[in-house]
Amino acid sequence: MDEQHYDITVIGGGLAGLALSIQLAKQGRSVALFEKEKYPFHKVCGEYISMESWDFIEGLGLPLSKMDLPKISKLQVSAPGGKLLKQDLPLGGFGISRYYLDHALKSIALANGVTVYEHCKVNEVSFSNDQFHLQTTNGDFCSKVCCGSYGKRSNLDLKWKRDFILQKANKLNNYIGVKYHIETDFPADTIVLHNFEDGYCGMSKIEDGKFCLCYLTNAKNLKANGNSIALMEAQVLHKNPFLKEIFTKSKFLYESPVTISQVSFDKKSQVEDHVLLLGDAAGMITPLCGNGMSMALHGSKIAAQKIELFLRNELSREEMELQYIVDWKRTFSKRLQTGRLIQRFFGKTWITNAFVRLMKMVPAITKQVIKQTHGSSF
Repeated sequence: MDEQHYDITVIGGGLAGLALSIQLAKQGRSVALFEKEKYPFHKVCGEYISMESWDFIEGLGLPLSKMDLPKISKLQVSAPGGKLLKQDLPLGGFGISRYYLDHALKSIALANGVTVYEHCKVNEVSFSNDQFHLQTTNGDFCSKVCCGSYGKRSNLDLKWKRDFILQKANKLNNYIGVKYHIETDFPADTIVLHNFEDGYCGMSKIEDGKFCLCYLTNAKNLKANGNSIALMEAQVLHKNPFLKEIFTKSKFLYESPVTISQVSFDKKSQVEDHVLLLGDAAGMITPLCGNGMSMALHGSKIAAQKIELFLRNELSREEMELQYIVDWKRTFSKRLQTGRLIQRFFGKTWITNAFVRLMKMVPAITKQVIKQTHGSSF
């Protein structure tokens, strides 16, 4: 009797969770969103969004056209040895920080009637009598539909014993991510991907003249350098001359970097115990593909459509879940598969050097890779 009732509960207030909440609230549904942090906050992310998401984000209520955001139309990729590839981006993208974007979407969610619980952790989720029951640090809740958009890894993944959690360390699941905001001298229309031993680092411009500098590397790299990020950067990343220049000549705006560990690109399920999963919780594309944010947003649109049909009694719960899984895989499986394949070419120095050299010699390969990891407007 003490439970608070909603049509939909959403666990995690990142891009997918916020976008989903806004869409459902606009349909007149009661929505509760739970976020363990307090907005605004920084998170590890490349902060580049493909233009395929532009119209969708504006449709949510964020006037991107009125904001002075950097438009990105060129790509540079360097090999550890210093060879540099340059390529135009057919669709292109734009830069915006998660610190700004998530906070703006939270405000839009509130304006549309979403109840947002910040500093709130969901400890338990159970399903019985066709209802979800959530135990959180802000009390107990009940809903007809529950969605998980809590990111790359959660306490709920452990409770559900999801397959990717049980995997032994391998080439696709033992990564750490590190992010900075910096001030530097670099073209605003270009995104770069600099490779180093067992990792790669991306940089592109965001709002207010700042740049996002974010890299991914194997956890073994950090361990081999005494678990010191600064030492690892000096001993490993600086071997790439482009990265050495960035790290030694830029102004770093954080006292310490934002980090995340145990990042996995292994396959994931899209539904667990009737909870619909979105964003990185449903499947994570390798950051070098530069399309994770668009996938999170697009996935929220797919989920919102299925949930609305279910709440109108036009789909059974089983049909809603099955159609969501099928549509999610149809939309994203090929991108994820391509991303995992490309990931294997970036790690060992000689393989990365050879791959970049081949891409430089045969531009059609680069264009095809970009095409395979991006979609069209949705």
